[in-house]
Amino acid sequence: MPAPTAAPARTGPPAAPAPASGIRFDDVTVAYGRHGGHGEHTVLDSFDLTVEPGEVMALLGPSGSGKTTALRAVAGFVRPVRGRVLIGGRDVTDLPPYKRGIGMVVQQYALFPHMKVAENVAFGLKAQKAPRTEIPGRVAEALEMTGMAGYADRYPRELSGGQQQRVAIARALAIRPGVLLLDEPLSALDARLRSGMLAELARLHRELPDVSILYVTHDQVEALTLADRIAVLDQARLRDCGTPQQLYRSPRTAFTASFVGTANLLPVTVRRDGVEFAGRPLTVPVGEAAPGATATLCVRPHLIGLGASPAPGGNTLRGTVTELQWRGATHRLYVAAGGHRIMADVRELREPPALGTDIALHFAPEDAVLIPAGLAADGARHA
Repeated sequence: MPAPTAAPARTGPPAAPAPASGIRFDDVTVAYGRHGGHGEHTVLDSFDLTVEPGEVMALLGPSGSGKTTALRAVAGFVRPVRGRVLIGGRDVTDLPPYKRGIGMVVQQYALFPHMKVAENVAFGLKAQKAPRTEIPGRVAEALEMTGMAGYADRYPRELSGGQQQRVAIARALAIRPGVLLLDEPLSALDARLRSGMLAELARLHRELPDVSILYVTHDQVEALTLADRIAVLDQARLRDCGTPQQLYRSPRTAFTASFVGTANLLPVTVRRDGVEFAGRPLTVPVGEAAPGATATLCVRPHLIGLGASPAPGGNTLRGTVTELQWRGATHRLYVAAGGHRIMADVRELREPPALGTDIALHFAPEDAVLIPAGLAADGARHA
């Protein structure tokens, strides 16, 4: 009988367990003021949302919509009056922030001015009582990941705004969180730095495929660029959720259409073979909408062309140019048609039409989305 084979010896410390990932909001309500009294103000109402492990979820909405409150509920800075917050399937609703295993980056950077970059990045590790021998390697790893390896001995005041933001991200990543919270992290940067940081955040996401990221922003471009899915909030409630392509190309509500990108929202009446706008029939898909029902037609400005429709079955609208904006590669035309203003983004024109000129605009039937009346009214005030 052969002698048993010895198990291979370990060549290093046991691998650390993967950090808890994924976020679940379970009927979360956050309110300020006297609980149950007349002075109570609800800032997040019956919020249900799941962020999958490794997913980037953007929370998009106007100021006061509840998006930052949702992020702070995950961080542990506010406590829901109802519902639960779970991270990696664990209920953390009653846990203090330092026990949640999260990294967080805010718009003000919040770096300690008296500490060098390496000390700032090491702060979270020391707070978590990481083994002293591991800290230098973890700090170097985080700085390398964010492109700041050559700045370890500098103070924050010696860095640009973009560099300070990279250090703040490195500090959040050094603790190897399962969940990364980003609260408008680019809002303090100028347009050029913001564009560069967007690319860096996208690269970091590729390098950290298991980390769930909750990204709060009011900037549509950031949400469309980075997010796997976008949750649209308004007046403390979740209004819509889907991939950037779904929300942009097929918005379910007028609010989503107007907030995720720019949209023309036209009041129409449904017909059997399309809709009627200002007495003019238009050919568009109507789905299950009943003839005679009122609805809103959504057409994106870049899908509207100048001139009468060149294709059979295409739609043509006529109106008067009221405003013209040159935007470099495009001109934006504002046209009064049927008592409404229509925006058209067309390729830069060598000879743009003069104000007051009567012109024709066209769009294809498949480029329009019909929003039912109830969902249209939900967002009409924001259009």
